[in-house]
Amino acid sequence: MNYSQSAQLLERAKKSLAGGVASEFRKYNHPHAIFYSHASGNKIYDVDGNEYLDFTLSQGPLLLGHNHLHVVKRVEDYAKFGQLYAGQHILEVELAEKLQQIIPSAELMRFCLDGSEAVQTAFRLSRAKTGKQKFLRFEGHYHGWLDNVAWAISAPSVEQMGDIENPTVFPWTAGLPDGVDSEFITIPWNNLDLLRKTVLQHHHEIAAIITEPIMCNSGCILPEEGFLQGIRDLCDEFNMTCIFDEVITGFRTALGGTQAYYKITPDLSIFAKAMASGYPISAIVGKKEWMNLIVEGKVIHAGTMNSSCSTVAAALGTIEVLEQAGIYENIYRLGLKLMNGLKEIGKKQQSNLLVQGLGPMLHTGFTDLKKVKDFRDVMSYDKVKLGKFVAGMHDKGIRIIGRGLWYISAVHTESEIDKTLEIAEEVMVNL
Repeated sequence: MNYSQSAQLLERAKKSLAGGVASEFRKYNHPHAIFYSHASGNKIYDVDGNEYLDFTLSQGPLLLGHNHLHVVKRVEDYAKFGQLYAGQHILEVELAEKLQQIIPSAELMRFCLDGSEAVQTAFRLSRAKTGKQKFLRFEGHYHGWLDNVAWAISAPSVEQMGDIENPTVFPWTAGLPDGVDSEFITIPWNNLDLLRKTVLQHHHEIAAIITEPIMCNSGCILPEEGFLQGIRDLCDEFNMTCIFDEVITGFRTALGGTQAYYKITPDLSIFAKAMASGYPISAIVGKKEWMNLIVEGKVIHAGTMNSSCSTVAAALGTIEVLEQAGIYENIYRLGLKLMNGLKEIGKKQQSNLLVQGLGPMLHTGFTDLKKVKDFRDVMSYDKVKLGKFVAGMHDKGIRIIGRGLWYISAVHTESEIDKTLEIAEEVMVNL
């Protein structure tokens, strides 16, 4: 493929945009940051005229694909009346009522702009509710880019991460304030015995346990049997808040999120991404016992841009489509077809390809491990080989997230999955 126009635009952008991009992750496309011109359904097109079958779905939000007609019409119809009122509007209430119906933990909620700030709201509520200060989080889980969560999502090597009971936690970025790493305790995921031991030692200072209910950002790892219930039980036993970060899993695993899929209800949850088909909205939803602290004005939550007309209309439009019969069945069917097909290709090519996930999202990587269960296992992946695979797919018109994560949309088709598998086999032969 030819990427010359994107390359020229990137050089122009670097003169005004830091690094030529508006978000760090966009630097790491292949062969460099790519400029796109338009998109529709499951296809996206760059300024050089290249067409891609899109499995990135803008890092996950586009569960209905690009420019879904119902969502776009919902936004166009409502935006005619205004953009932002610094006051309430009826669709905001309708959206909240809809989320109450479908999300188990959503007794009350507040809307925000993105997952990062919703996470911080959950921490604030947890501290106020429990009277304790720290949160317990897990290696490799991504909870936004702000200071107190910009840790333990990268490391030089497994060896340098230290013992699992007393891990070395590495910052993700320079510029973090001194002492911010004292706000949290970090341990590996999917180890219930270690979790219980840690809680027994530190429960007097832990206000909350926060987890991705499926470890999507690193390896698309499912929870071990009983692990999520173990978190729920420990929080009940020791006066800690159970927080599910469903920024990725929300609406993707089920209409009510992973908490509905696994039938485990947290105290607070974070939803974003797929809720509004790419429009900037998130929600912190939770039980009244926690959310009443906002009702009473003891915990402050604010935001000028919260619940803008267009974003709320997009969210309602998205959910209305997702409620239609057969949507999730089709997403799961296609995702499992893709997963099983990739596994067969790996076996045929005698490759160390490992495919993990649930179906609506999945991960491909190269490792000699038969199963990856936590972030330390993720460190075993051959990043060079994965990079070659992702680049090879991209050059043949298949767009995948660079860390090996794939998303399935409601508008992908069986024939497109078949074509993707054919291309994947071609690429694998040359690795």
